Amino acid sequence: MKETSLFINFMGDSPMVRIFDYLITEGGLDFSITDMAENAGIGRSTLYRIWDQLIENKIILHTRDIGKAKLFKLNTKDPRIKKLIEIYDMLILDSLRNKVQEQNLNKDIVLANDYHYIKK
Repeated sequence: MKETSLFINFMGDSPMVRIFDYLITEGGLDFSITDMAENAGIGRSTLYRIWDQLIENKIILHTRDIGKAKLFKLNTKDPRIKKLIEIYDMLILDSLRNKVQEQNLNKDIVLANDYHYIKK
């Protein structure tokens, strides 16, 4: 079973959230519809079901064509997308802080145990 990201755990597991998660993770890169679907872990037909909503709300933008393939990227200039990116970043920072605190606690426990053994 594939582990889900902090963003998906926080926002809920849906095709739209998976697309946001993938595109935010990959930064400003552009992708074909097939690449987006595969890398977000959803089917192409599922992506096509939400595609109009993504385009109409200017969540993703067409960037260029390579042969027959059209490439798209996340519209990072949209204030709504900026807020999602802030949430994404905040979740990562909180997770890192928690891991550091956990490691420091474990280190303190080890040091306390070492001190206890030395003291005997």
